[in-house]
Amino acid sequence: MVEGSMTQGAGQGPAVRTPTVRDFRVPAYVHEAGPYAQSAGPYPHPDEVYDQAADPYPEAPAPYADVPGARAEAPAPHAVPGSHPGRADVGEGAGPVTEPVGYTPTQRDLPVINRGDTLQVSVDPEAGQVPQAADGPGALYVVGDVHGYLDELVAALREKGLIDIDGGWAAGTSRLWFLGDFTDRGPDGIGVIDLVMRLSAEAAAAGGYCKALMGNHELLLLGAKRFGDTPVNSGAGTATFQAAWLLNGGQKTDMDRLQDHHLQWMARLDAMEVADGHLLVHSDTTAYLDYGDSIEAVNDTVREALTRNDADEVWDLFRKFTRRFAFRDDGGAQAVRSLLDTYGGSRIVHGHSPIPYLLGEGGPEEGADPSAHVVAGPHVYADGLAIAMDGGVTMAGKLLVQQLPLDD
Repeated sequence: MVEGSMTQGAGQGPAVRTPTVRDFRVPAYVHEAGPYAQSAGPYPHPDEVYDQAADPYPEAPAPYADVPGARAEAPAPHAVPGSHPGRADVGEGAGPVTEPVGYTPTQRDLPVINRGDTLQVSVDPEAGQVPQAADGPGALYVVGDVHGYLDELVAALREKGLIDIDGGWAAGTSRLWFLGDFTDRGPDGIGVIDLVMRLSAEAAAAGGYCKALMGNHELLLLGAKRFGDTPVNSGAGTATFQAAWLLNGGQKTDMDRLQDHHLQWMARLDAMEVADGHLLVHSDTTAYLDYGDSIEAVNDTVREALTRNDADEVWDLFRKFTRRFAFRDDGGAQAVRSLLDTYGGSRIVHGHSPIPYLLGEGGPEEGADPSAHVVAGPHVYADGLAIAMDGGVTMAGKLLVQQLPLDD
């Protein structure tokens, strides 16, 4: 572990996973100050089965629940080909990029494979340095989902020469984009945010930059902190942010250490950006089209929604950003083109959906084994138009840091 501000909160003891929530009522222990029960790792045992019988909304119209194998971006039953819900038109020849009606993340997010926290991470003092451009902007890098795995992030940044052995910015004028999802599931989400915030200041002082996008887990953490167990209309009955946060890997240590400056930083993050012809987003969804026909409009709309502080509005934003797999199956390339035609760029780069699931034809319920797919680097797909960057650090994968452009 690199010492310094990036390890803020170290010494609090091993991170533990909150118990699985079987419905959307907030368990009593959430409000207790005492320590949680110890567990073998941050995730449930891979043999643990979600108790569908305990789902308080068995009649909810959620055919595209956020689980592996569900065609989360399939056309809705009454969708008109070439149309997008809530949007009159997505451009000439855009094709079917419709998304489900009534979608809501009222079940646990994608199951994970119990990694057992056995990954040993070391920082090589002989790691290479990033070559510096003689003039103009430096090299462009992107980072996939981190989910609280601070040690793995430090090692990956050091391996690319972006930080030095002491954890300081070492990449000069280089540009670094994080694609969102800094917290939940892993042991030190607040430490990850602290590191990114510090590197942003150090990179700017060196003539480069380190920036970050809004992920669905940032929205989830913001909602859990702001609204707690306030009921929201989930589209499948009544839900709460706090229960959804616990269900999807929320860590008590992160909530305990969450401060106002962390909340302000998260609430101001952009939802999308273009860099060197790459459209950078967190989620592999076309839901961004619901929020504006330009990057500036989308970013402004998302920030304004968070400023209004309406629980139902923030929940709707969260559920849309939780959609996935829009680019994976038939019509995926056209879905990518609908975004590129609207917002610019020649390729889309995203996180959110772990590469092992993108490589499989379905999820565990269809007999696929995500652990069979070894993640060596980003996944290029959708006719070469999409680059997936979530290497699955929370499961049988790795935390990816990649320089762009990327050859197929």
